[in-house]
Amino acid sequence: MVVNLLLAALIMIVCVLGNKISNKIGMPVLFIFILLGMFFGSDGIAKINFSNYYFAEQICSVALLFIMFYGGFGTKWDEARPVATKAILLSSMGTILTAGFVGLFCYLVVKIPILESFLIGAVVSSTDAASVFSILRSKRLNLRDHTASLLEIESGSNDPFAYMLTIIMLSFMDGNTSAQEFLHLIFTQIVFGGIFGLVIAFLTLQYFKKFPLSSSGFYSIFILAVAIISYAAPTFFNGNGYLSAYITGIILGNSRIQGKSELVHFFDGLTGLMQIVLFFLLGLLSFPSQLPQVALMALVIALFLTFVARPIAVYTILTPFHSSKGQKLLVSWAGMRGAASIVFAIMAVINAKTMQNDIFHIVYFIVLFSILIQGTLIPFVSRKLNMTDNNIDVMRTFNDYMDELPVEFLQLAIPSDHQWIHQKVKDILLPPDSFLLLIIREQDNVMPNGDTEILPGDIFILSGKSPKQIEGLSLYEMRVKKNTRWCGKSIVDAITGNERIAVIRRGENIVIPKGDTVLLENDIVVFSEMV
Repeated sequence: MVVNLLLAALIMIVCVLGNKISNKIGMPVLFIFILLGMFFGSDGIAKINFSNYYFAEQICSVALLFIMFYGGFGTKWDEARPVATKAILLSSMGTILTAGFVGLFCYLVVKIPILESFLIGAVVSSTDAASVFSILRSKRLNLRDHTASLLEIESGSNDPFAYMLTIIMLSFMDGNTSAQEFLHLIFTQIVFGGIFGLVIAFLTLQYFKKFPLSSSGFYSIFILAVAIISYAAPTFFNGNGYLSAYITGIILGNSRIQGKSELVHFFDGLTGLMQIVLFFLLGLLSFPSQLPQVALMALVIALFLTFVARPIAVYTILTPFHSSKGQKLLVSWAGMRGAASIVFAIMAVINAKTMQNDIFHIVYFIVLFSILIQGTLIPFVSRKLNMTDNNIDVMRTFNDYMDELPVEFLQLAIPSDHQWIHQKVKDILLPPDSFLLLIIREQDNVMPNGDTEILPGDIFILSGKSPKQIEGLSLYEMRVKKNTRWCGKSIVDAITGNERIAVIRRGENIVIPKGDTVLLENDIVVFSEMV
């Protein structure tokens, strides 16, 4: 056991170091993880004998559920809203169209049996969230026309549809599925998956409102359990667990939850580990010596998928929305296949009664081709299509703004002999570049205003620069848009009720707010809120 633990730790360290190498040579880091798995596998140098498809399917499904959940949790809905309809159509109808085109091609051109052809189409029909997110973040691809959000929503939400298509094709290959059972399968997959996702997210938010937890660490554990339930509960009733996990994630990620920045960092690290485990295990499971036997067939399918099936599906859906030519071409090219396709291929190997072709290694080859060729060239293609804009920050499409706005809470205790005692807040001079957000008074939280009297023993909570969680206080952000009650008005005239502005980001500058500070269009305003 000790040797296995040491080997596992060594592999994880090597994978992390591989991230440095991938950034230097421009190769997607997930491809490095797969290569390392192949290196340690049965056909590799280390000769680790691993061919347990059942075990791999269980582990990979768990890893995929966390990737799906965080795909929703990390996506900022406000940024994605303008392209949400297009993205959802791409993730649903686009996935179905891609599967259909690839299935027909495999049957008519490659001469694969018809059910097996459409099974291959279903397995490779979705784009990979882990790969897309990794490239957008690591390469800082600042894409115009909300294209980053479009790719994030599509890649994060289309795996459930590919999973459903795979289950349907496997049920057809089983040979005992009636029309009624087929319709019932589609109903339970979509309806149960959607309903469970909505209900679990709603119950979680209600619980947080009524029973706030005492520590940010417990929030991470609780949300981890919620992610697992969001997948397991609908799956138990034959619903689509991946769809449920994604819906739960996107609702929770775009709600006001205490300690969200800690949650983002926790799930960012957890998802990174899951990606290492997933891609390494898939590489370990493969037999590179078998790839040459399927290379020609897989290459033909990969070329058709990349240059015909995916572009037709994208143009069919985006053209009615009058999307630019550059966006349609980039979205077509960025449709990378990844871990989900291989996981679904493992499901096919386990569950299909008869298959004439090595579907696992065919799909494996397609994924290698996609990640290496498409993933490596996405930055180049983006620049060639003039789809990059340095005035846009792709990181703002993710729910981790605290990494970018260095807001800090400062605590200041007021002794009984201090000169501020019995003065009003508006009459004192606070430290430079700070703002009074909260007064803690005998275990009570007081939201101050200009007329609030300062009493002995008060504890001031001031805003400064860099994040630190304060019990009873949380932050959330808003972009100032044109023709709203904020734009062009001073803070003292714009705020109402208990609203408090902690900090303003204007372009590359951080502005500590004052009453006469005028809010401008596209300002990023960070509010403080009592919770």
